[in-house]
Amino acid sequence: MHQLLGEKKVARIYIDNSDKVDGKLLWERLLKEAKAYGIAGATVYKAASGMGAHSELHTFNVWILSQTLPVIVEMIDDEEKIRGFLEHVEPLIEEGLVTLSNVEVIRYKHRKEGE
Repeated sequence: MHQLLGEKKVARIYIDNSDKVDGKLLWERLLKEAKAYGIAGATVYKAASGMGAHSELHTFNVWILSQTLPVIVEMIDDEEKIRGFLEHVEPLIEEGLVTLSNVEVIRYKHRKEGE
């Protein structure tokens, strides 16, 4: 089991839900890359509203079928692992914001394989 307790880093990658790389959704690609890289855990959050560098407001509207909304890909692991991953995916991110913060993991439990 990956030992995740204690002082770690949390990386957040802010992109649009419609951003693509090689014809595929960027957030899905980042999640797959995180798994392949061995990142302990990653989550994708879809925002209801947001504003980015261009000061353009993106808001969810139930009447619009296809719309651009902010997405946050968040992952937690050791600093070395997170920084290495961010360097690895840097070429994939054409536009967006990447942050890195300290986090203290106080509990990390999961089922064992086969349960």
